[in-house]
Amino acid sequence: MLRLTLLRRVSWVFPELTANSNPCFIQTGTMARPPDELLTSHLRAVSRSFYPSLRVLPDSIRPPISLAYLLARMTDAVAGSQMASSDQRLVALQRLRERIEGSRQDPLDFSELLPGSEHLPLLENGERRLSRLDTVSPADLRLIREVLSGIISGRELDLRRFAGSSPENIKALQTEAELDDYTYRLAGCVIETWTRLRRADLFPQTYLTDSWLLAHSVRFGRGLHLVTILRDLPADLRQGRCYLPTERLATCALKPADLLRPGNEPRLRPLYNDYLTKADFHLQAGWVYTNALPRGSVRLRLACAWPILIGQETLKLLWATNVLDCQQRIKISRARVKRLMLRSVLLYPWQGAWRRMVS
Repeated sequence: MLRLTLLRRVSWVFPELTANSNPCFIQTGTMARPPDELLTSHLRAVSRSFYPSLRVLPDSIRPPISLAYLLARMTDAVAGSQMASSDQRLVALQRLRERIEGSRQDPLDFSELLPGSEHLPLLENGERRLSRLDTVSPADLRLIREVLSGIISGRELDLRRFAGSSPENIKALQTEAELDDYTYRLAGCVIETWTRLRRADLFPQTYLTDSWLLAHSVRFGRGLHLVTILRDLPADLRQGRCYLPTERLATCALKPADLLRPGNEPRLRPLYNDYLTKADFHLQAGWVYTNALPRGSVRLRLACAWPILIGQETLKLLWATNVLDCQQRIKISRARVKRLMLRSVLLYPWQGAWRRMVS
């Protein structure tokens, strides 16, 4: 029985190891239903690291959360299209917001954003993704709209804040409060909204106060996004953006432009380490949140655990790397990601070992 249970769990992580395990088919009971290409192969193509977490989610919540993720990536593609002006991208984001909210029905045209865009696959299939909003339940539609509203507001704020920025004219956040607000809009509010609207399903008969639960959900999201900010610091600087607040940089006698020179990394390192520690504390709060889920919610716990484990692995690399050197791209190998996932699945029956995976 234990062997069969572990084999089933391994099949969630490595479907190619089991028979009849085409990853484009989702097993429900003893029957396989046809694949939803948009939420399988298309989703996998635009998300190397997050796709496994979406795929392992329970059937009841996988489609709306996957759709919300795809739409969030669309907002990223629109905001990040370097071939269009900031004003063009703001207009496109507003149209996208209206379409998601249901106040706009006409098909969206992203042609002005497409030439040379690295996000071409996300924008090309935009209309197909948006049309799926008509297929979700009213409760899920409310969740998707609320989450995307926060994310789009963060993208719009970004475009206005960094308008006219360049490597020769780096613009930066000014205060720690601005950084906290940004990580909340882009990630903290996502898990918070999902938790608030789905609490009855996620935490049945679990005696947790709303304030505790929501606070940990916000920290979970903030931790994940802070890891991204810290990892992408060199690339963002070369686009004229600095997410490390100037008030904190000043304590190291640094200005944003100074961060373009890798030789200044030793001066930045104490402050940078503070942020690595902060990100790790947030991820640990996400781990506490994950373990507050009912133990029987195996798929849901795994979906939360994998981004945390990958985030901690990324932080380990950032502790040991010259983080201002744009030639050193920080990236967890696919093999390492699979080992982390497999280990989490195999350790799950032993809760002590499972909990010690994050420390």
